[in-house]
Amino acid sequence: MSPKPFLCDCCAGSEITRRNFLKSTLTGLAVAGSGALPVLAGDRPVPASAAASSETLVATLFHSLTEEQRRNILFPFDHPLRSKVDNNWFITPQRVGKDFTADQQAMIREIFLKMHSPEYAQKVLQQVEHDAGQEGFGACSVALFGEPGAGKFEFVLTGRHVTRRCDGNSVAGAAFGGPIFYGHAALSDDEAADHPGNIYWYQAKRANEVFQMLDGKQREAALLNRSRGEHGTETVALNGRELQGIPISDLSPDQRDHVHMVLADLLAPFRKQDVEQALKFIKENNFEKLHLAFYKNPDIGNDGVWDVWQIEGPAMVWYFRGAPHVHTWVHIREQA
Repeated sequence: MSPKPFLCDCCAGSEITRRNFLKSTLTGLAVAGSGALPVLAGDRPVPASAAASSETLVATLFHSLTEEQRRNILFPFDHPLRSKVDNNWFITPQRVGKDFTADQQAMIREIFLKMHSPEYAQKVLQQVEHDAGQEGFGACSVALFGEPGAGKFEFVLTGRHVTRRCDGNSVAGAAFGGPIFYGHAALSDDEAADHPGNIYWYQAKRANEVFQMLDGKQREAALLNRSRGEHGTETVALNGRELQGIPISDLSPDQRDHVHMVLADLLAPFRKQDVEQALKFIKENNFEKLHLAFYKNPDIGNDGVWDVWQIEGPAMVWYFRGAPHVHTWVHIREQA
């Protein structure tokens, strides 16, 4: 059964929302010829209600767990399950809406919200609730690795079109605490060429703007036949393989500046500290070593607006699979 239409204001107002985000959080996107990455602006005022971080709430959740809950969702920090990612999976059989108290459910919801930027948090939550079906956010599952406050830890939330992590920088050298996933099926699983209502399609539109700026030779390098496909955690493996597409070093200054804007759009939904760390790792690994690739197959509507594309570097991949609806796989590390 196709999901119900996703009803929110994010389609008509997405451009305004992103512009506000970029203006308040990221600057220096169009420094001609500089090759500079977006520079984060100074500290922004934090409302009193936002004082408790996701990490603080994870510790509170941990101490609220019953013995039975601990048996079901607690794992050693180095458990291999911690590094898994997929597009529709449940890290434990327990469900947020069935196996946790009302207070714990509220904490889990707030942990999730605070892992996102204030401008996007509610929209992302609505997307997760929409794609999960009747149970909404309550259909998600969680696991906790290690012990917050006593050493390394990581909280992981999963479900349909969602994998998010909160680790307090316990996972060394990994942006977002490791690989994450986001996606959306707005009006149906098989979306139209313009992806109406999809809250992440703006990212592909920005990337396609870069493609339109390329000359013939550049397009030959950037446009490939088929992408990496989806293979669970292997989709984001950083194994030193040959990078696909056109290197950023082969772009003109104005084209590189537009890639900066793509990165800003990709990072816009996430909280400031994760954006900072991701940009730090991208900069340290040399922005100009990134490769940008677009894929002909599949192309919804055969309109030459490439639904599938990626930005890839020696220590990162941001793979956007927009057909038949949006699936996005992300993995950014300090070193491959």
